[in-house]
Parts: sequence; C-alpha cells; structure tokens
Amino acid sequence: MPEQRRYEVLPGNHGSRVKVKIRGRGILRTPRLNRGTAFTSEERELLGLVGLLPTGVTPIDAQVHRAYEQFLEARLPMAKFRRLAALRDRNTVLFYRLISEHLEEMMPIVYTPTIGDAIEQFSRQFTRLDGVFLSIDSPDAIEESLRASGRTAEDVDIIVVTDSEGILGIGDQGVGGILICHGKMSLYTAAAGVDPDRMIAVGLDVGTDNLGLLNDDLYPGLRHARVRGRRYDEFVEAFVAAAQRVFPRAMIHWEDFGAANAHRILTRYRDEVCTFNDDVQGTAAVVGAAALAAVRAKGERLRDQRIVVHGAGTAGVGIADLMRDMMAGEGLDDEAAHERFWCLNSRGLITDTSTGVRDFQRPYARPAAEVEGWEVQHRGTVSLGDVVRNVRPTILIGTSGQPGSFTEAMIRDLAAHVHQPIIMPLSNPTALAEATPADLLDWTDGRALLATGSPFDPVLRDDVEYTIAQANNALVFPGLGLGVAVCGATRVTDRMIAAAAQAVASMVRIRTAGAPLLPKISDLRRVSATVAIAVAKAAADDGVAAIELENPVQDVFDRMWQPVYPELLLDAEAESADGE
Repeated sequence: MPEQRRYEVLPGNHGSRVKVKIRGRGILRTPRLNRGTAFTSEERELLGLVGLLPTGVTPIDAQVHRAYEQFLEARLPMAKFRRLAALRDRNTVLFYRLISEHLEEMMPIVYTPTIGDAIEQFSRQFTRLDGVFLSIDSPDAIEESLRASGRTAEDVDIIVVTDSEGILGIGDQGVGGILICHGKMSLYTAAAGVDPDRMIAVGLDVGTDNLGLLNDDLYPGLRHARVRGRRYDEFVEAFVAAAQRVFPRAMIHWEDFGAANAHRILTRYRDEVCTFNDDVQGTAAVVGAAALAAVRAKGERLRDQRIVVHGAGTAGVGIADLMRDMMAGEGLDDEAAHERFWCLNSRGLITDTSTGVRDFQRPYARPAAEVEGWEVQHRGTVSLGDVVRNVRPTILIGTSGQPGSFTEAMIRDLAAHVHQPIIMPLSNPTALAEATPADLLDWTDGRALLATGSPFDPVLRDDVEYTIAQANNALVFPGLGLGVAVCGATRVTDRMIAAAAQAVASMVRIRTAGAPLLPKISDLRRVSATVAIAVAKAAADDGVAAIELENPVQDVFDRMWQPVYPELLLDAEAESADGE
C-alpha cells in the first residue's frame, strides 16, 4: 500500500489529527505515524500494536533526550548525518522535534557542509530514499513518475528539484545531488513548519561529466555524459509541464543547477509558473538583508552605495539584481541603479568589450572608456585590486570561490577611504572564503561591517566581541516557501524576494559594536514566519495571491506544522499491513 494512502491528515491546525487506514506493524513502518515507545496503552489497543513494543511508555521529551544522546555519541559529522537520516526514516515527528530543539547545532549536519560529504558518498551509502528520479532517456515517463509519488494535486506545496550540476562547492554529482533536495526540505520544515508530507524531492538525471561516478560500479545513475543543448531544454520543459499538470499549486524550487542553466531556466519560467531559484534569489535576499541592515546602521541609504561584486556568477549577479531592485524601491531609476555596480568574472572587471560574458552578466558591463584612465597593475586586464583602488566601494561582495582574494593591502587601502566598509566574503566552505573575519577586522581597525557565507566563531578584538553574521539562505527560503503556500501564490515576483530581504533586515537591531548584521539561526522559526507574512503581503500587492489572508499572522501560524504527535483516529475500514 503506498505510504500516502496509509493515513489522511485531517483539516485543522498544524496537522494535529490524523485518520489512520492501517493497523499493526504497518504503522511502525510508516515514519509519519510511528512514535515508537511513545504510543500509549490505549493507542496500542486501538491500532493493533499490543505486544509489538516494550511495555513502558516513553514521552516525546524523553525520546528527544535519548535521540540527542545518540547523536552526540557519533563523533564524525557523517556518522551524525547517518544517525539523523535513520531517525528521519523511522519517526518523522521525533526527527523534526530533535533538530528543531538543536537547530543551530544540527543544521550543519542535515544541510551544509555535511550534506556535501553525504552526496559524494551517495553511491556507496545508498539506503532508503524518498524522491522521484526522472531520466532524460525516458522523457515519456515523467508524468507517470510524478504520479507514482502517491500525492494528488492538492497534496504538494513545494517541489525541490536539481540536475546536480552545481552541487555546493563540489560540482557535478549525478543523481546523488537529490540529497541536497532533502537537506532543503528538512529546513523548510524545521525552520518554517512546511508540512514534510507536502514536499517532493525530484532529481533530473541528465547524465554526468563526473568521470569518477561514470567509472564507479555502484553508481546508480545514467552512465553517459551530461546531456546539454536542445534535448536538455526539452527535458526540463517536459518536467515543468508535467509538474503543472500533476501538482498545479506547487512552487518549483530549482536547486544547484550549473551557472549556464540557473539564470536561464529561472528567466524562462518565472513569468509562467510559480518558481524560485534559491542559489539566485535566496542568496540575493539574505545578502540584501545584511547589506540593508548594515547601511541602516550607518544612517545611509542603499541607493547611495558603490558595490563591487567579485564573482559575477549565478549568486553574484542574483545579488546585484536584487540590490538594484531595492535601489529602485528607494527612487533610483534602472540605469542609475546599474551604475552603482562593478562586477568581475574570472577575467576581471566586466566591460562592454569583454569576451566570454554570459547574457545574465551583460547588464552590469561597465563602459570600456570608463577604465581607460585608471591606474591598473597589468595593462589589458582590470583586476579586483584595480577596481577597489579606483572605485573605493562602500560594499565589497565575494562570491568568487577564490580563497584569500581580499588581500591585506586591498582592504587597508579601502579602509583608508571608507570609514565603515561593508565586506562580505561569501564563498563557502570556509576554505574558499575570500578572507577571514579576524583578518578583515584587523585590517580595518575593527570598523568593517561583516557577513560571511560560512559560519565563523566570534572574534574578540580590543575587548569587543564581534558576532559574525552568516548569510545563510535558510534565513529566507523556508519563510518564502511558507508564504507562497499560505497565500496560494501563482508566481514568485521580484517584489516578493525584496520583501523577504526587508523582512529579515527588519529583525536586526545594531545598537553596539560587534552586533551581527543578521538574525541568529536559533531564531529561524520567528524569522521564517516574519518572512512568510511579508511575502504573502507582497504577493497580494502584485496580484498573484490566490488566497486572501484575513489575519496574516494567524493564517501563517496556523499553517506551520508542529513536531508533536497528532491524535490518531482509526479508519473504520483500516486494514492490516503486517505482511509487507
């Protein structure tokens, strides 16, 4: 019996009542229903569980304590990941209760950076996995595969999909990239209360250029090079069309697509379906929030900043696009807003005579004549150092993946002309950061306002403890997905992304030196609810909300699934699933 038919979540707050359609061992094998030794004596009688569990009844708080002790017993991150994955596959409520109570500690395990190690080991660690795998060699099976998930048109709010080409900092990982979808879904639930049953992970298997995978006997994906061009586009289009037919109310969340496809796919579909790219829009929103909080702390406006983006790829240009829109919201016209940005790719500053520039980068190309009078280190190219020296940016953003590219000489020169430079070395993992917070504070005499892509410990300098804000997308995408679901948004608009950034920034109060530019990860549930309310309001303002919210605070709160054991009601025609 498909798992989704084993029970029915009844209407009401937080999924607190569930009609059970099976009895006996089948309940213990269904993660959403199973609660192990927390079943009461009455529930065991009702559900046919007498004799299938130890006699004692363990309340959920004690179960959380035991699960946490087991988590701590695992020494290495991957061992911790496997412990949590096993718990998730056994008991949905307990898994989310545990990580919700220890979110700051466990997020690096269920999400980055440990999820990257799990993806690399996917072929050898393959176990139970809930997801839909679509093959480019079998495009006619797309709709059948989506329907095989057992969900109906009313059952799905979010589809998280990847083609696994740009996984974190490790690149093409073939079908193993579907685990990044699971990491995202874990945060959608833990941070924003999106019902875990109302999401689907989808892997688009288009082959892989990873020779290690192609030569691995255990690799479970297609054994040919990654398909590109028209056939790839037709496959993606077939997926989008099928997803719209099967799950017409679901937001499609694109995750870790390669730079050549991420912007292109988002641009292709954003005006036709409800779609969102976290690497482009989510990253932009959280960085935009940090920039907005920092600018406000200085008593300035975003529209007046000079912004250098080192690494104008998927994330870097997404950040520039959102900040440009936010400047427009402050009254700056589009042309003037573009003039506030200097973007660099691997060849240096992008100008209107640069070669190898992608379409999504072209709006930020500077006039070549502008740099003709600049003093540059090497004639024929304009490096980051050249740009910083000539532009004197007030905001310096790193999305380059080039460790140490924010040098001491560069930052000291910048700090000599900008009293409180806003500096964001966003490349992750930590080893790829453009500079460390400790160095940046040293080189600016403690004046820099910082946000990083990777987590860093606080820095103590001159008796001031600087808490380093992590520009983690988890501050944005869970709340955005929740807001879309609550209001039934048919599109994700630029206004909704900007609203998410402004909502996060509104929760920051910088009253003392060393205060962080972003909210704490431990406060994610409140952050996500705040973002959801702002996103739903922006959707209504843009005319893309299908549901009018009478009381946004209550409507959002009521939609947030809570990790508590629900009341189980036995269906009169419940059948035994013991023989599975």
